[in-house]
Amino acid sequence: MSAQVSGYLPNERPPLGQMVLLGFQHVLAMFPAAVFVAAFCGFHVGTVLLASGVSSIVALLLSRRSIGTYIPLFYGSSFSYIAAYLAIITQMTGSLPEFGVPVADEVLSTLQGGIVVTGILNILVGLLIRRMGKDLLDRILPPVVTGSVAATIGFGLAFAALGLAANNWAVAFVTLLLTILFSVYLQNRGFIGMLPVLLGALGGVFFSGIAYPGSVDLSGAAAANLFVMPHFTFPSFSGAFASAAIFSIAIMAIATIPESTAHLYQMSLYIDRYAAKRKTKPYQLDRHVGFNLILDGIGDFLGGLVGSTAGTNYGENNSLMAITRNYSGPVLIAAGAISILLGFFGPLQSLVAAVPAAVTGGLAVYLFGVVGMQGIALMQEHKVDMFTPRNLAIGAVIIVIGIGGNIGYDGSLPIPLFGSVFPFGLPAIATASVVGILLNLIFVLFEPQTTKE
Repeated sequence: MSAQVSGYLPNERPPLGQMVLLGFQHVLAMFPAAVFVAAFCGFHVGTVLLASGVSSIVALLLSRRSIGTYIPLFYGSSFSYIAAYLAIITQMTGSLPEFGVPVADEVLSTLQGGIVVTGILNILVGLLIRRMGKDLLDRILPPVVTGSVAATIGFGLAFAALGLAANNWAVAFVTLLLTILFSVYLQNRGFIGMLPVLLGALGGVFFSGIAYPGSVDLSGAAAANLFVMPHFTFPSFSGAFASAAIFSIAIMAIATIPESTAHLYQMSLYIDRYAAKRKTKPYQLDRHVGFNLILDGIGDFLGGLVGSTAGTNYGENNSLMAITRNYSGPVLIAAGAISILLGFFGPLQSLVAAVPAAVTGGLAVYLFGVVGMQGIALMQEHKVDMFTPRNLAIGAVIIVIGIGGNIGYDGSLPIPLFGSVFPFGLPAIATASVVGILLNLIFVLFEPQTTKE
């Protein structure tokens, strides 16, 4: 293989040593975001890493068997579900979870019911797209809906981020500043440029430990057994909060379905360009949008069965593949195996729990803000016309209901509808999403007339 076209296509397998090292690099890319969501929302970190590895391996093997080629994507925790998790946890326990400390099994089981249903919903949407085509999805979930929902998810978590930062404003500010500086000045600097969140967190922990002695306690990690079994819980579909959890979590697939589809298109483009340089047949993975969503759904379903978060395929790993031109499916299988092994690493949960809350707050200010800004960027990318009453109405209603309800009413709108299903109020962001979809459907069914100026 010539130096000019070095790399690996999806069905190519590097030598074993390279495969392990390249796989470990993928785990480093996904680790900060996957662990952050788990720790921030009270899930067991080891269980989430185990499920992430299993979901990725299952998806890769199924794609190879079903369509003849690996779809080189890695699955991990999605930020899109955080607001829904926190709303249910707050309703059930009266407070937000402590970073790195898992919530009670009863709470996890309730969340898992929603995650399992999310998986089923993704599978059904994938089957529908395979049968009807992606145009149907674009009409039901246009960019003005998905972008507004994504913006609402991010900005709706602003108060939670500031609440964590308030534990120590100085530590939070240093963490925030370092993370921003790393993300800006290390961009396009190779692999290290893909780890601004991890580097920012380490910098914040170091500053907290030096400036405030005793704020970083590693004794739990030192005392932990090297090998532990991941903590498994099973989904619950009964109880006062079950319906609210299912509805508010499952509806957030509105944000992850377009994200997953965009990632597949991105990877398909990169892979086919590289295949052209290698003078080999293109893979044309973008033909398998529906199948890719089915794989997403299977991953969420499996994770929900054992106590993991709902997920999506990771843009961080996609960027890593684009930089290295390593699209090898077997490498991602190796990464999945490494992620599974990390799930059995005993000190991991204690190390995560040792991160001061203010460090988490500094990261959250940046990360949640980025989620919100990505919603705006999605609308810009698709050239959504914000000078039309139709788009203004959809975006305005979604954002006001979602953000206002999530911050002002602790995630549950005090609207006396469906009280038997939602006794504690309608989930704010989920309700905003449904209202936006229904508004859009009105305009789809009764197309407004436009005049030329």
